Amino acid sequence: MYRRLFNCCLNICAGAFFICSPLSAQTDSLFLTVRQLFDLGIENSLHIQADKLREQQAGEQSQTARKAQLPDIEIGLNGGYVGQPILFERGLSHPTRPETPDWSQNYALNLTQPLYQGGKIKQNIRRADIERQIAFLQTRTDQADIKLGLLQQYMNLFSYYKQYEVLARNIEESERRLKDIKRLKEEGVITNNDVLRSELQLTTDRLALQETENTLILLSQQLDILLGLDEHLYIIPDTSLLNQSTPTGHYFQYVDEAYENDPSMLLARQQTLLARNEVELTKADNRPTISLYAGNTLARPVQRTMADMYNNTWNIGLSVSYPLSSLYKNKHRLNAARLNVYLRENEEEQLKQQARLTIRTAYLRHKEAVERVEALKLSVRQAQENYRIVQNRYLSQLAILTDLLDANSVLLDAELQLTTARTQVVYTYYELQHACGRL
Repeated sequence: MYRRLFNCCLNICAGAFFICSPLSAQTDSLFLTVRQLFDLGIENSLHIQADKLREQQAGEQSQTARKAQLPDIEIGLNGGYVGQPILFERGLSHPTRPETPDWSQNYALNLTQPLYQGGKIKQNIRRADIERQIAFLQTRTDQADIKLGLLQQYMNLFSYYKQYEVLARNIEESERRLKDIKRLKEEGVITNNDVLRSELQLTTDRLALQETENTLILLSQQLDILLGLDEHLYIIPDTSLLNQSTPTGHYFQYVDEAYENDPSMLLARQQTLLARNEVELTKADNRPTISLYAGNTLARPVQRTMADMYNNTWNIGLSVSYPLSSLYKNKHRLNAARLNVYLRENEEEQLKQQARLTIRTAYLRHKEAVERVEALKLSVRQAQENYRIVQNRYLSQLAILTDLLDANSVLLDAELQLTTARTQVVYTYYELQHACGRL
């Protein structure tokens, strides 16, 4: 990101035109390209920061799922006071109290290695990996949405800068026209009424220029806050966007690309895979579990004789269990999991339908914007010629001031419409990129 200070105005060579900065009195301005806009917006977005945290969380959960393949190892230590045992050799009469040690100790080491869990471990790992991919795709989806939202504000700012340029140029023309009218009034050709009406029109134009400048200040502040910049920094948009090529392909190419690359489409696909994985996890509850276990225990006193000595024992074996209750408990849960798969598939198809509508809309709106620019270019040339003719007729006293002001109003409106249309071309182009997953 490159910072540039502007004191008076900004020269744009690529666009072959000159823009006087409406914020020329300010000392801190920032020239911001679209790429820098996207980078700063993503870097400072709290929503994206939350998405990144969810990605890290999903990564940790994936590692946790893999740890389930490792054996469970337990070590235990028990120590305590042994109470006085009482023996009854003949019924409950004549109790005897044998001599026994007062303290007991027990040291144990146990290991359990899962061999087969009905596929639970495998499916849990797969679920964690899918959830990790879902978190990544959610970040990509949010990034694309944030970029398009930032671009909309950026192009709005750009449009007002161009509007400021048009209004400033119109004021210069109005000031020259007012000088000519005053000269004609001094010559006695026209009345003072024309002078007053021209001054009133000039005042109105200056108020419109001031309102535009205030809007630019507010729009700059909004972007500053979103981009994490000083909110008193005024943003100068990159006007070379007007010369950017906006080629379009075939409609069906965009649709196919959206199916393959659009993050929201990929996200829906992963949600379907996750639902199918839940079906397999539910089925795993109906299968047996097999584990290998081993252990070693060192204890005193000997439990059977209560002799005050250490006794060490070890064991190793295979544990097999089958949950019979799952045969009647999991039936409806399995049906619910299968229905969830159908629901996710239905949502995926709905998203495909919506993608086709969105792409078709963006595709047609972009072509419409391009055609509108070409039509408005002709309108501006015609309005300029009309104004030139009416101005000459007015100076020759062949037309009244109302005709001249109307011609000026038509020219100003045509130029403002052209400015809006040219910015719309850029926005609809990026909107199309967003619809097919390129943004």
